[in-house]
Amino acid sequence: MRDFALAPSAVTSLGGGLADSVFETAELRPTLPVLARRPDPASPVWEEVTAVELRDQVSDLARGLVASGISPGHRVAVMARTRYEWTVLSYALWAVGAEVVPVYPTSSRDQVEHILRDAGCVAVVVEDEQGVMTVGSVCATLPQLRHVWQLDAGALAQLVERGALIPPTTVDSLRRIVLPDATAVIAYTSGTSGRAMGCALSHRALASPCDTLLAGWGHTAAPPGEQASVLAFLPFSHVYGLMIQGLCIRGGILMGHEPELGEAALVSALRSFRPTYFYAVPSVFEKIYKNFLRTAQQSGRGALFERAAGTARDFAEALERQRTGRGSGPGFDLRLQHALYERTVYRRLRAALGGRVVRATSGGSPLSRELSLFYEGIGIYVHDGYGLTETAGGITMQPLGAEKSGTVGKALPGTVIEVADDGEILVHGPSVFQGYVGDEAATRAALHGGWLATGDIGHLDAEGYLTITGRKKDVIITSGGKSVAPAPLEQRLRAHPLVHQAVVVGDNRPCVGALITLDPEFLTHWRAALALPGDAPGREAREENALREEIGRAVAAANSAVSRSESIRVFRVLPEPFDVASGLLTPSMKLRRDAIVRHYAFEIDAMYQARSRPGRRSAASDPAADWDDSDNVFR
Repeated sequence: MRDFALAPSAVTSLGGGLADSVFETAELRPTLPVLARRPDPASPVWEEVTAVELRDQVSDLARGLVASGISPGHRVAVMARTRYEWTVLSYALWAVGAEVVPVYPTSSRDQVEHILRDAGCVAVVVEDEQGVMTVGSVCATLPQLRHVWQLDAGALAQLVERGALIPPTTVDSLRRIVLPDATAVIAYTSGTSGRAMGCALSHRALASPCDTLLAGWGHTAAPPGEQASVLAFLPFSHVYGLMIQGLCIRGGILMGHEPELGEAALVSALRSFRPTYFYAVPSVFEKIYKNFLRTAQQSGRGALFERAAGTARDFAEALERQRTGRGSGPGFDLRLQHALYERTVYRRLRAALGGRVVRATSGGSPLSRELSLFYEGIGIYVHDGYGLTETAGGITMQPLGAEKSGTVGKALPGTVIEVADDGEILVHGPSVFQGYVGDEAATRAALHGGWLATGDIGHLDAEGYLTITGRKKDVIITSGGKSVAPAPLEQRLRAHPLVHQAVVVGDNRPCVGALITLDPEFLTHWRAALALPGDAPGREAREENALREEIGRAVAAANSAVSRSESIRVFRVLPEPFDVASGLLTPSMKLRRDAIVRHYAFEIDAMYQARSRPGRRSAASDPAADWDDSDNVFR
């Protein structure tokens, strides 16, 4: 092993189950607002739910679950978007010792059947009639399944009514026998390759990172004297969303729910809820930045925005040098310029997130250093987090006052990270999962004496900061034997406003290539701004040439940070984005690389064949020598 980093000791260990925090907060701070809900999805008004009200709702629902035969150890699937009922239901299930099995509501029939059978679920809660139909189509193959409850048909109210005769003391008795090491969640991996596997996560594993983050960083989630608030919109079906829910419930952070992931719905919810802390995946932060740029350009202030963005990055970088002991901080001119843009630009940008956000977290995949610096420069520090389903969420954090953009910080207290000789990241700590359900061979392959082999590759610097460079299985090996990690190149490509998604390919090919999709909104704006004269056929040809040149510049910018043998020599722009419905993205918005390569096999072959040039080369020559940096193909 090398690059060893030792974390300090952990916080006090969990004493019971996850549901205890609901009851303890109600006892200690009964009037504290803990959840917020809207009477109507389109309403700008949020009604607060106090700790004692949440406890009563959880207890009443738990009694209904007991009356329906749900017992400790039973597994109940929840197949719904991120909504208020998800939180009440999950804590009610934990209160009676049941195990929650999250299922993405967009999952296919085969995926639903696999998860329900693999986990041995006795009940499933769905959101709407579509969910009922999906589950109904596989019920015949699931003899253990006893109940299908539909949220939109009033299932929770019916359960509460059914449990009216069950005494509250029954729930208290069941809750008190839940042990910290009992399984709380069977979380299925996103399945970027192969069939999803169920990760058994204990109450202790789910609580540990939450309690550690709250103890060390909880005070940074809101301005001094204010209650922190978070808008939950990413799926609770993913461990990232579950971790956010746990942080809010365990830390007394006010949480609102937004089930719609569309841009308009999210913008509206942010402006009305006005959170103090924001969390998302990199694509959301990238989209917000591009929207800022597009809006500025449409109003004729594009140059002003770009100057302000550059100043923000310079200012944040100077602050970083100061806090890491490598500089004296922003100079007088930079501070003056930053103050000017604060009054004219930055505060307006923060208003798009509600105007109260002080810090944020990005997770799911690496966030670019440039984007992190931009957000810090406008007044919102974005921590790039790292964690896996198998670690119940985050396992690193930026040290306060010593944050370093471009890294995911250091190991959380109580967690130890090592990097193996081949670059694979290994993790040991209280949040590591119990194993894969029904798959001992896979569990043995992942766990070695309590150490989790993450499958991610990266490195630790001399101070213990971790940088993620990609997934071990995603590394591309060209026909010339060059190993290339695709994630950094893809990240740099997405930095261009026109690029929506990018997948780097090149296994057993003479050079690295890329499949690119375009951001439809920015493309429309770009075309309108181009405003080429002339007749339609000629204008369209010139527009395509201009677009080709612009994407070529994006590729050149990505290539500027790598060697020639690692650079993208060919690319193809695809007519439509990768999405979940086509099976090319996971529900957590990760690329299904194998599926994408299979789906676009013809286009990939054509991309390479179109630019290949026969010729003689010596055995010692570069296998990619006949491939120009400017090679590109539009579909």
